[in-house]
Amino acid sequence: MYLISAYLDEETNNRIQQYINQVAKKTGNYCMVDGKVPPHITISSFKTNDIGLAMSLFEQSIGQLQQGTIQWTSVGMFLPYVIYLSPVLNTYLHRLCEDITDALKQIDGVQLSPYYRPFNWMPHTTIGKQLSREEMQIAFQVLQHQFGPFEGRITKLGLAKTNPYEDIMTYNLSE
Repeated sequence: MYLISAYLDEETNNRIQQYINQVAKKTGNYCMVDGKVPPHITISSFKTNDIGLAMSLFEQSIGQLQQGTIQWTSVGMFLPYVIYLSPVLNTYLHRLCEDITDALKQIDGVQLSPYYRPFNWMPHTTIGKQLSREEMQIAFQVLQHQFGPFEGRITKLGLAKTNPYEDIMTYNLSE
């Protein structure tokens, strides 16, 4: 499985990493920290037998994409195991998802995850995963006390593989 993810400006990255660290510390669940999963928003998830072509298309499409501003406004859960921050799905995020999906469709035999397609995508920034019921409650309490809406910028896109998480390529977006 491969992911294309949006990475954030340094200030936003630091803020979200603090949430991840606080949830890990209070719950004792260090899945995100131990897995070295950086703050991000996954734009696409896919399977392919031709990662070389995916890398080439990724490089080609990056030149046309730019940085963009988004807002995180709420805390959400994918029950029973994941807590996340939810950004507003604005025009920038929607077009980013469309552009990436269109590029990936050019790969013969690619299997795009149905959960990361335009109009069927729930953008999110995971703060904790593989949490037990009790850990979910603690994580929610942590964020209930610390979280407030904020704005940040997507400054990079990356292609990564999963299990374990590992960046393959990362590119800075133009301003």
